[in-house]
Amino acid sequence: MLATLPMSEELLLAGAIFALAILYSSVGHAGASGYLAAMALVTQFPQEQMKAVALTLNIFVGAIGAWRFIRAGHFDWNTFWPFGLCAIPMAFIGGLWTLPPIVFKPLIGGVLLFAAIMLVLKTIGRIDRTDHAKGMPPNSIALIAGALLGLLAGLTGTGGGIFLSPLLILMGWADSRRTAAVSVVFVLANSLAGLAGTASDAPAMPEGLPAYIVAAIAGGLIGSWIGARRMPGGGIRLLLAVVLLLASVKMFITI
Repeated sequence: MLATLPMSEELLLAGAIFALAILYSSVGHAGASGYLAAMALVTQFPQEQMKAVALTLNIFVGAIGAWRFIRAGHFDWNTFWPFGLCAIPMAFIGGLWTLPPIVFKPLIGGVLLFAAIMLVLKTIGRIDRTDHAKGMPPNSIALIAGALLGLLAGLTGTGGGIFLSPLLILMGWADSRRTAAVSVVFVLANSLAGLAGTASDAPAMPEGLPAYIVAAIAGGLIGSWIGARRMPGGGIRLLLAVVLLLASVKMFITI
C-alpha cells in the first residue's frame, strides 16, 4: 500500500528536500541524512520506507553531482578507487544490519560533531588551513578506511560522503574540490549498493515520491553548479561543517 500525506505536509517535505539538496550537493553530498531528518520531523513513514526514499533521492542527486564535478575536472580516480573498492560491498552488507539506535546514533553524532568543529577551526586558521593535498595514504590504509566508511554508510542509510569528506580534508589527502568530487561519486556508488540491500524488504513507497524526486533533482542541479563552479575552497569547508552539524543533530534527536 502506498503511504499518503496531507497536501500541506507533501509541500513542506518537498520544499525541505529542495533546500537540503542545494546545501548538500554544493559540498559533494547527496543529502540522505538531511532527507531522513526531514521525514522524521514531518511524516510518520516507517523506518524502512524512509531509508528507501532517502537512498532513492541520493541516487538522483548523486548522479547530478558526479556529472557536474567530473565535467568540471575535479574528480580523481586514484583518490576514489582505494576507498570505493571495499566501501561498496560493505555498504550493501551494512544495509542488511540493524544496530540499537540508542548505542549507535549518539556515537555517530559525536563523530560528526567533532568533524564539524575541526573543519571550522581549519577554515578560520586555528589549525593548518592550506587547501592542498599532501598525498594519499598507503592503499592498505585507504582500503580499510573505505570498508569502515562503507559499513557506516549502510548502517546509517546514507551514501557515506558525510564520513569520507572530513576524513579527506582533515588528513590532507585531497583539497576541497577534489574531496567534493570524490565524495559525490562515493555517495552515488554506495547509495546504489545500499538501495539494493534495502529493496530486499520491499518497502512501500509514498505517493509523493515523484514530487520529492523532482525537488531533489532541482536542488541538486543548483547546488552542484555552485560547488563545482562558483564556491571557493573555504566556503566549501564551512558549508560542509554546517552539513555535518545538521547530520549530528539529526543523530541525537532521532534516538
